[in-house]
Formats: sequence, structure tokens, C-alpha cells
Amino acid sequence: MSLVPLKQAVWDFGTGNGQVAKVLANHFDKVHATDISELQLSHSVKKENFFYAVSALEKTLFSDNSFDLITVAQAIHWFDFEAFYSEVKRTLKHGDLLAVIGYGLLKINVDADKIINHLNTWIIHDYRDKERRYRNENYLTIPFPFKEIKKPAI
Repeated sequence: MSLVPLKQAVWDFGTGNGQVAKVLANHFDKVHATDISELQLSHSVKKENFFYAVSALEKTLFSDNSFDLITVAQAIHWFDFEAFYSEVKRTLKHGDLLAVIGYGLLKINVDADKIINHLNTWIIHDYRDKERRYRNENYLTIPFPFKEIKKPAI
């Protein structure tokens, strides 16, 4: 949050049930949260400063230069990168941030981690969508046409 000087409006794209949007609502005046799934949005958290909408990436109704921050958590690997980045460039205020957020495999201890890694590498790997590889590669291999900044330590 310290990297975003103004906190008037944020867009959480691919919000799902609004887990990230819920946190953003504590910091921003307005949180616009969109997802392609009406079912996901129906399970979302409700707050006064939330504005939910079913929206496909290619058909957003937001004005140019609308957002101080755009977030996408655990979903960018499903997007048409070119279309998404075009909307980011159009709707993000000059100089502000796109935050791509994701998490990897659960880590418990050496023995459990071996089982989890075996399951993901050898058993279910062939059944996952090909886009999942971007998440497994910590999003380091996605095309990303923006200046990257060092991620904060968590």
C-alpha cells in the first residue's frame, strides 16, 4: 500500500469471491471488483465501498485513467495478456501500479512437501490446464510489458 500514493479507486480484476477486494476496501475509497463469473460474485463480501460487476476483460466500461491501483490475484494466467494489458494501460492513472499476486504450492515440512510435489508433478500435472504453468513458474515467464519493481518482503 505504501507504493500507491493516492487511494481513491482500485480495480480488482478476476476478483472471484472478493478475498483481495475485501482487504483493499480498508485502504481505498472505492473498490471496483469484476469477474466473469456471476456465481463467484454472488459469494463475495459486501461492503459500502464495493462495486461488483460481471465483466469480461474485453468489455469493461471503466473510463480512461480511473484507477490508482489494479490488482489481479491468482488469475492472470487465464487472461488474454494483450487484451488485459491494453485495459490496464487505458484505465490506470499515469505512474500508478498493476499488482500481480499469486501463491505457490503449500509447504508444510520435508516429508509432506515431497508428497505434495509428487502429486503435482507426476499425478495431476497432465490434467491441469496448460495456463497453470505460468503460476507454477511464479509468473516469471508471463509476458509483462511494464516496468517491474522489487516485490516487498512478506
